[in-house]
Amino acid sequence: MTTWQGWQHFATTPPLTPPRPGDVPRSTEERLAYHSAFVTVRTPAIDTLATHVRTLMLLGRHQQTTARPSLIVTGPAAAGKTTALLEVGRTCHLAHNRKNPAPPGRTHQQVPVAYLLVPPGATAKTLAIEFARYLGIPVTTRMTQAQITSAVCHTYTQAGVRLVLIDEIHRLNPRTTTGAEAADLLKDLTERIRATFVYAGIDVADTPLFAGVRGAQLAGRASLITCGPLPARHGTRRPFTDLVTDMEAALDLTQHTPGTLPRHASYLHQRTAGRIGSLARLIRQAAITAICDGTERITKKALDAIQLDHLAEEASRPRSRQTARTA
Repeated sequence: MTTWQGWQHFATTPPLTPPRPGDVPRSTEERLAYHSAFVTVRTPAIDTLATHVRTLMLLGRHQQTTARPSLIVTGPAAAGKTTALLEVGRTCHLAHNRKNPAPPGRTHQQVPVAYLLVPPGATAKTLAIEFARYLGIPVTTRMTQAQITSAVCHTYTQAGVRLVLIDEIHRLNPRTTTGAEAADLLKDLTERIRATFVYAGIDVADTPLFAGVRGAQLAGRASLITCGPLPARHGTRRPFTDLVTDMEAALDLTQHTPGTLPRHASYLHQRTAGRIGSLARLIRQAAITAICDGTERITKKALDAIQLDHLAEEASRPRSRQTARTA
């Protein structure tokens, strides 16, 4: 998705839908493929990010002299940051196309959204090349960073890019020479491209990204949204249970009893530490296992047998066992 063609395919491909009464039953292979990709369940993080992005795009629409206000999505790994980023980008892309339909017989000429990853050990030039690669801007080895940057700014402006999504921002380290130059490039791009920039990264506030003069500049322009684990309770609400219920409703299993997973919400919260990514993996893997072994249902015993990612497994261990291991 870090090229325009890949992003356009992602944004315009109809999302997967859960089985509905009266639908023709899917084959085993179709159901395996369905649970492998699975649906995107609307979460509080997606709703919050969508509201902030919409507001900031309106706020910066006619701003001319300085960089537009930006946004940083932060939080631990497997908390759903990238999913939220992609879902908001898709929504923006589709909304733009609805408001600006292409003439009959022609394709859309504008590119409303750009999605990029900060490369490992990013320098200003490698980061500029990533921007160029997204729109297929030709880059030669002889081109300087300034030349690539100028081509990027010109092409992005001509293409009508309005929202730039930059993932893995925690890879930038402004305390190093190359990292400082890459951070300066981003600042330059935010001032020269008429778009709202949204960044996502792991625990950004604890990284060097906000340190020093460059960090102060970024912190002064960017709002921070924390995308953390879902709590078991929030006042009178049970956001984690609600998410489990929505995921269960999306399953395509022939023998699964509705309500089974919500009844085990406390157990699931303990297993995943409330991390959306870990929960999605656990349920998807359990569903695929249920199809393969013919049981066609998810039980607590089946969930117990699945080994999750190391981060979730460590977080779910009783504190006493963790302390003993440390000692």
